[in-house]
Amino acid sequence: MKRALLLFALFTLATTASAIDLPPGKWWRRPEVIQMLNLTDDQQTRLEAISVKSANELIDLKGEVEKANVAMRAELDQPQLNREAIRRAAMRVNDARAKLFERELMMLVDMRGVLSDMQWNRMRQAVDQRQNRPMQQRPNFRRRQ
Repeated sequence: MKRALLLFALFTLATTASAIDLPPGKWWRRPEVIQMLNLTDDQQTRLEAISVKSANELIDLKGEVEKANVAMRAELDQPQLNREAIRRAAMRVNDARAKLFERELMMLVDMRGVLSDMQWNRMRQAVDQRQNRPMQQRPNFRRRQ
């Protein structure tokens, strides 16, 4: 029972939100966001460049988090639990998540630098309103194909 609770807690932590509290995908290319924020072509281009510049590193860091999670799960699945090995594996997961969080945060800082204070406040307000609504009333922020 304790093992199941531990695995559930670890899974929950592994699937929590990232540093960036914005709509997923290339939100700066969505007509409704462009209109809401009154984004210029130059701003869209700069936001795209930040995203492209960050993409490979974010992919690698997400992979490191996943690898660390797999290694930790393998330790937890051993018939004889080794507390020290589990602790080391958990530290690797924590370190990988911290690196990912920091990179996502720095990407957000770079994107924030492209937006005016008014645009940023409008975006934050829209995100806050979305998060405070019941799930069925939230606007669809899914990525477009």
